[in-house]
Amino acid sequence: MAVIFEPIGIIHSPYTKLHNMPIQPSSASGVKGQVEIYKKYLPALSDLEGFSHIYLLYHFHLTKSVQLKVIPFLDDQERGLFATRAPKRPNPIGLSVVKLIHVEENILYVENIDVIDGTPLLDIKPYVREMEAVKDLRIGWLEKYKSKISSRLSDQRFK
Repeated sequence: MAVIFEPIGIIHSPYTKLHNMPIQPSSASGVKGQVEIYKKYLPALSDLEGFSHIYLLYHFHLTKSVQLKVIPFLDDQERGLFATRAPKRPNPIGLSVVKLIHVEENILYVENIDVIDGTPLLDIKPYVREMEAVKDLRIGWLEKYKSKISSRLSDQRFK
């Protein structure tokens, strides 16, 4: 079975190189970007401006291979890919929650962007805390790195 996605837009950010860019939105606090939605999807943006935060789902277009075991940015131990947010995935789909500043025509002005410039956008969904309410949250091996998550930048390991 073939699954084909068609980008709905392009993500624009100040990051043109993978090296030293944020690895998560929490390490991109205050960084501004724009999400350009293709004009044919303009009607789908109705009512979006009422949300303070949105999910961006995008294609890791620079990823050329899959690694089922990786050494993630915050660790020095090899981990199973699905226990990480590393980009070298069988289906290279990324996910970020960003702050939506405002919508102007087909451009979304966002903040806390951790995505490389030119990344194809696959979908947008509103972030609703009440729908995401998770009780008894555990974060596995990341527990010991909680204090470092918002300050870690990328390096060349997933190039």
